[in-house]
Amino acid sequence: MTSLCEAALDVLQTANPTEKATKTRAYITRWRAEEITEIGTADLPNRPARPEKPDLLSPAEMPKRAKAGSLRSKIALLHALAHIELNAIDLSWDVMARGFDLGDFALPKAFFDDWCKVADDEAKHFLMLEERLGDLGASYGDLPAHDGLWEASEQTAHDFAARLAIVPMVLEARGLDVTPGMIKAMNAQGDDKTAQFLQIIHDDEITHVRAGTVWFEAWCAHHGKDVEETWQDLVRTYFHGKLKRPFNHPSREEAGMIRDWYEPLADEG
Repeated sequence: MTSLCEAALDVLQTANPTEKATKTRAYITRWRAEEITEIGTADLPNRPARPEKPDLLSPAEMPKRAKAGSLRSKIALLHALAHIELNAIDLSWDVMARGFDLGDFALPKAFFDDWCKVADDEAKHFLMLEERLGDLGASYGDLPAHDGLWEASEQTAHDFAARLAIVPMVLEARGLDVTPGMIKAMNAQGDDKTAQFLQIIHDDEITHVRAGTVWFEAWCAHHGKDVEETWQDLVRTYFHGKLKRPFNHPSREEAGMIRDWYEPLADEG
């Protein structure tokens, strides 16, 4: 019987992106059917397996985007989003199986149910974006991608609360801010399929940020810590720079994010 952590290890060690996504969806189906019931343990790698392509560059080395509205620009956007979703698959499995030192804070089945949904959604998103790239004559791996996304995992590998504070509650929350503008641009171009895919991604991401918020609040409540103060301290420690405006306040509120938490950490806009 495969445990959930063994499933996580298998996915993290799978280099082929499509195989990584399809394995994820299959494992989550087995978890939901109660064919996988044990959480188990696993010795996770510091970095997940990756294909030979795309070339991973520092953010400063990334080529400039093509003119907005062009086919080249759209492919670059979808490729960047696919890269984010690929990393998000691995981050979802990693938080379930990392083996954080939680002390006497026990994670119930509901935590793993939530993060299995996140992993399943991220895999679905990657496959949708790869499909759309294929429609446009491209594929994931055709363009370089920046290597900063996994740094959040490495920097918070020792701290469960920090992982939740940074990955869902900062990085995924940022997706809630920027995706509506992408949807509007695709609708303006008459690209209904891409707009529809991006709307699905946005709506799913609300539940992902919500999962981060719920379990961060549970961790704080267990340890008698103030949620706002603790989150702000962790963001100042592990996130470099200010949070970027403008914020999508309605989607953030639906995800459980309170303006008083993130407004003090924002740039001047």
